[in-house]
Amino acid sequence: MSHDHSHDDDDHHHHHHHDNHYSDMQARVKALETLLTEKGLIDPVAIDRIVETYETKVGPRNGAHVVAKAWSDPDFTDWLRRDATAAIASLGFTGRQGEHMRAVFNTPETHNLIVCTLCSCYPWAVLGLPPVWYKAPAYRSRAVIDPRGVLAEFGLTLPQETKIRVWDSTAELRYLVIPERPAGSEGMDEAALADLVSRDAMIGTAVVRMPEAGL
Repeated sequence: MSHDHSHDDDDHHHHHHHDNHYSDMQARVKALETLLTEKGLIDPVAIDRIVETYETKVGPRNGAHVVAKAWSDPDFTDWLRRDATAAIASLGFTGRQGEHMRAVFNTPETHNLIVCTLCSCYPWAVLGLPPVWYKAPAYRSRAVIDPRGVLAEFGLTLPQETKIRVWDSTAELRYLVIPERPAGSEGMDEAALADLVSRDAMIGTAVVRMPEAGL
């Protein structure tokens, strides 16, 4: 049975039902965190800041580098389309949760959105830790049923004529959105381009924009 499947925004047929309670491992980690906090051995605020750093800064820089190279190097773009796993690995980004990758490319006609309806499969090698909302049951179900509405809640309103394609990640295959390169970025080197790319743009809940003048 193939796990490589996607949903258009008018596809309302999805029938996964899953238990959203903590797994045994999550419950043990939560209990340990609570115990260590009560004993004054860890600071939850500091831990939250570390997690946020890996969620939004350190991890996603890998993916941003992939996107910037795709924007700058047509040969790499072609390789990424044909074999994303190998192309991404050539940059040194591989390992657990990212062994089998597929890159999906946004165009003026089509916008891609990534979700994992079964649990929270996520390409750690290129995006770091998954954000809390990615694992939330509300996102996992509504991204398939009402992707346009979900994107609007993220502040992204797309033209009605833009087709939204939803890709369902699995343990066997993870996806990376290659956003459209923003107008005005011509002449920028790869490092500068990578600075434009956010984690959310590589999931599909945002697009890449040029910073406003003076910011």
